[in-house]
Parts: sequence; structure tokens; C-alpha cells
Amino acid sequence: MRGMGKMRWSLKSLLTPDSEKTGAVTESLRMKLEESDGHFGVKEEEMTVDIMQEQEEIGDWTTLDQILECEAEGGDSGSDSFLTDDEENYQDGIDPVEDVGDSSEEEEPGQPVSSAAAPRPLATTASPPRATATLLKRKRSVSPSLRSHPPQTHKRSQSAERLRSPLRPPKPAGPTAQWWKTEEDPDVAPIPPRFLPARTPGVQLDATMELSPVGLFKLFFSDLAVTTLCDNTNKMADRSIARGRKYKWVPVTPPELFKFIGVVLYMAVLKLPTINDYWRQRNAFSVQFPGTVMVRDRYRMISWNLHMSDPAEDVVNDRKKATSEYDALFRLRPLLDQIRTACKTSYHPHKNICIGERMFATRPRPGAKLTKCAFKVFSLSDSHNGYVSDFAVYTGRSRFPAGTGLSFDSVVQLIDPSFLGTGYNLFCDSFHTSPRLFRHLWSLKFGACGMFRKGLRDVPKSTVNTLSKRSPQGSLRWIREDHLLFVRWMDTREVSVCSSIHPAYSGETVKRKEKKVDGNRKEIHVPVPAPVTEYNRYMGGVDLSDPLTEHHKTKRWYRTVFFHLVDLAVANSYAMHKELCQAQQTDPMTYKMFIERLVAELCGTTGRTPPALRRSGHMPVPFSVPVDPARKATAGRQRCRKCRNDGIKNLSPWKCDECNVALCLIVDRNCFQLWHNM
Repeated sequence: MRGMGKMRWSLKSLLTPDSEKTGAVTESLRMKLEESDGHFGVKEEEMTVDIMQEQEEIGDWTTLDQILECEAEGGDSGSDSFLTDDEENYQDGIDPVEDVGDSSEEEEPGQPVSSAAAPRPLATTASPPRATATLLKRKRSVSPSLRSHPPQTHKRSQSAERLRSPLRPPKPAGPTAQWWKTEEDPDVAPIPPRFLPARTPGVQLDATMELSPVGLFKLFFSDLAVTTLCDNTNKMADRSIARGRKYKWVPVTPPELFKFIGVVLYMAVLKLPTINDYWRQRNAFSVQFPGTVMVRDRYRMISWNLHMSDPAEDVVNDRKKATSEYDALFRLRPLLDQIRTACKTSYHPHKNICIGERMFATRPRPGAKLTKCAFKVFSLSDSHNGYVSDFAVYTGRSRFPAGTGLSFDSVVQLIDPSFLGTGYNLFCDSFHTSPRLFRHLWSLKFGACGMFRKGLRDVPKSTVNTLSKRSPQGSLRWIREDHLLFVRWMDTREVSVCSSIHPAYSGETVKRKEKKVDGNRKEIHVPVPAPVTEYNRYMGGVDLSDPLTEHHKTKRWYRTVFFHLVDLAVANSYAMHKELCQAQQTDPMTYKMFIERLVAELCGTTGRTPPALRRSGHMPVPFSVPVDPARKATAGRQRCRKCRNDGIKNLSPWKCDECNVALCLIVDRNCFQLWHNM
């Protein structure tokens, strides 16, 4: 009933007597509405068909299309998210340009596409024109295409049938549908492009050099970069004090900032619930190392004011928001550009490379959802050791060329033949894989392999001899289109892979467990496609640089990126360490040992026997200062807390000013030091 009322109001507001376009159809529809006033006996199906029939009789197709379009656009289009539809889709791993839906089947060529199978566009980027909608809710969801046929006069049954016409005109009759082949059908891989790197792959340093972990780390965090970071941090602290922050600031220096980074890495390896726990004493989980490097308050003040750009220039850049001159990464730019240049100049990747992505969640305001405030970092890594040769921070759809999609642009932005050379094999995940991208890479003399999603554009949709949900484990199907190979393989679930460098099947098998009738499991060997084997082998390079500092929570998004850059520099330093050890035929350190050495060298300690902790505020003071000089040694003495815990009765005139406990402080018995090192 509510739907009928809404339809009646909408038609009365749209079909006005003054409208010259509606013509006779307007008057006819108004008469039908007036007849139906006071009762709701007209069925939705009949009303829709009557409108269609009246339109056919008049022959004015353009006017009704406009009415339907206005009705379809009358709903609420607002959103409670500050992200665009495309950006939300990107965070969900969907590219509106490449994805056309989640349909696993498509009608054969020459058959009309049903309206139920027609996917709705996910976003406005490169989307087809919006289909017109019906005026009323139907019992079955249909999307009529009113422009698909010329106006003719038919019976009501034919008019109702036209309402169920497809969104687009039927496909013309084409050739016979493609046939999915099996592992028994021979396949020949295309001749891959010749591997011609721009430089010799590996470390771009003297192989005989013996660089310590901190020496490798400073290739990325150079003295110039750290000096700039210190200057801007000091400016940020002065600005905070001018705004009313109550703390005493001492300018930070490059050696002290390296110590700060060392403590950050220490916290990443040895995780405690809170920052204060690293400086707590007299606790079963107390640690001593951070207190030997810097006091807690100093660490917190550096963390609060850490800044990579000039605060005064930040204000100028913020005024340019909503203009083409605004730089969303301005607060990162000084350090970001230097580290990216160091990544490209210090090392050249081997033949197999991979594209990965990492999402960081920030909370710019209280109550904001983390998933709505996340941003992505795309990286180009060497599959051999995980070295990140290049990376890009995604700042929004507007920063990329329009009409191609983020999955395409993020890869093309990182693939630079002038820097890399040609003949590389690129491995990527399902978000980036698309036939259009692989064809573009092939034109650049790059091979590619990756898993693809259901509903991807330009992927064979034939159902002839395809896999089904009941296909046995190890079943394999493939179709080749020129140099592109599409493979579907049934494992515990269906796996879909696209490749331009592999044959469909090379005779390899994998071990799987098969459940027998009696309930026991038997080991079997099932065939596995060559692209799947190579994908599992070379796509793991992205996982070799998992973030050490992902648990570090900050209130500023650019500080979150700073910790990511620290993690990237550590991972790249270790990859170079292994390459140098291999060239020198020596055993490399483990990742844990490498970080331990790096933390010790950054903090200026040996890392083995840290000195005794001496915290500010814990000072020995006498209980009382008597006037009589003869009583200075005994006045106000109390039982030593440390000796009492050990079952010894000793009296001391000294106490800790902060702990307010009596402690012995003599040459033969220094309970003060022992108590604070417990």
C-alpha cells in the first residue's frame, strides 16, 4: 500500500498539465490515477503494465524514460562515511573498474543475458550508463531496458514480456563457446621476454665491504635525513610549548634520535602491554635495557613531537586543500623521498618480483572506525629475499589517472622499465590481477602471474567442461587466449590463476589427505598446475617484511607511516646483509640476532650486560639532620627494608627520597643499589 501511495504522488508531481513532452500519455495516466483514488484495488503488476501499454500507444519513449530515471534517483543517496564508494571498495579488495560482479556463470554467446544475472555497477568509475528502473516494487526483480526495441503496438502479454527484457541488447550470435581443457591436453607456454636488467641484480655496493647492521641501516636513515628529522622535531616541540604544553624540552640530537629508534625496535621485539611497563621496576616482568638508554619521560616527549616536515610549511600546505596544489603526503615528504631513493639505489632486484600491499589503521578522531581511516602502502619486492625496491602510499582515487582503476595504476606506477629493465616476472595477488594489466605488462616485455577473482572482466566465462563444486580434488581446467593462460584448479576450494609465462601443467603433483570410507585419511598425490606452484614459491617475498612496529599505536597517521619506514629499513638492511654474506661465503645472522645487534649499536651499548639502572628521583636522603654533631650517625635510624627481607636486622639513617624506605648505604653494604635493581 505504501508503495502505491508513493507511486501515485510521484506520477502526479511529474505528469503536470503544462508538460509538453508527456502529451497524451500524461492525461491518460492522470485519469487512471483519479479513478483509483480512495481505494487501492489496482495491483502493482497491472499498474505497471498499464503504464507500459499507454506509453506504447502514444509512442513517446523518451518521456517515460525520463520519468523512470527521475523516480529511480529520488531516493536518499547520502552516506555516513567520508570515503567515496570506490575507496571503500578498494579497502574491501574490489576494483570497480575490473570487477563486473560475482557471477560464476554466463550464458553462451548468442543467448540473451537475463536481467537477474546482470551485475549492478559498483561505482561510477568507468561504469556503463545506469539502467532505468521500474516505477513500483515488483515481486520479481527486473530491470527493463526501454530503449532496446522501437515502439510498437502489442497485446498486454507482450508488453509485460518487454518489461523483462535485458539491461543491454542481446549479444549477436558468435562462434562456438570455448572448451575448458584438462591436464591431459598439451599446452605450450609462450616464449618469455629476454631478461635484461638495467643493473646487475643484487647489492649495489662493494661485495668485499664489511658493513655492520647499523651501517646498513644508515643507508636508508642517513645522517642528512636524521638531521632534518631532528630539526623539524625541535620546531614541533617549540610550537607545542607555545600552545601551552607544560614540559621542559631539550633539543633532540641525531645520536639521541638513533637511540630513540633503537628503543622502538627493542619494544617491537619484546612486547609489553604499555609503554610504562618498559621502565617499571620491582616487578616480575621488569626489564632494564630501556632505562639504560633514556628515561621514560624523554622517550615520551620525543614520541609526542616526532615530526618529519617543517610545521610552518604544514600550515601553508593545509590551506591548499581541495586544490591541485595540495600534497596529502607533505608531512612525510622529506623522509619518504630520501628512503625511497635509497631503496632504489642500494639494491637491484632479481628476475622474480612481486607486488604487495599493507594496510595501516589510524583513528584521526574519537569514535572513528579503523577500517574507514586506513590507508594502503603498495610495495615492489624481490621474491628472492623480500627486499622492497620501491613503494607508493595510496592517498585516494584522485591521485591516480581516471578510468583505469587502482589495481591497474598501483602496479604500473611501480613498474618502471627504465629503472628495472625488461624480462622480469611479476607475481601479484587477486586484487591486482587482470587480463588488461597482464597484456599491458606483456607489451612492456614483462611476464606476470597471479590469482584472479570471480566476476573479473575479460576472463573466460564458458561453462563447457568447467569445474563444479563436486569436482574431485586435483581437477584441473585451463583455457589459453594468445599468451594469457587461465587455469582453474580444485584444491580444498577452487583456485583461479592467470599467467603469461607458464604452461598449464608440467607434470608436478602435491600431497593431500583423502578421507576414506572408514574415516581414516590416506595420503594421495594430485596434479597441480605450474602457475600455482610458481605463485606459491615467488609470492612469499611480500611476507618476508612483516611489520615489526605494527603494534605501535599513535594518534597521528604520519607517525604510523614513520614506524612503517623504520620497519622497511630494517627488513631491507637484513636482506642486504644476507646478500653480502653470500658473496663473502660466510654464514649470515638470523633475523633476531641481526635486530639485537642493530638495537645495541643504535643505542650505543654492547647489548650483553647493561649497566645498573639509576633512575631520576631515587636519591638517598637522611631521615633527619640533628643539631648535635655527635648524633649525626645515629639520629632517626630505621630498619633497612632490604636487610629485613633477607632476615637481617640492620638500622640505617638513609632512605630513598621517592620510595620512602630505609636502605643501608655504607661501603660494606650498599642496599640502596641492590634494592633498586631488584
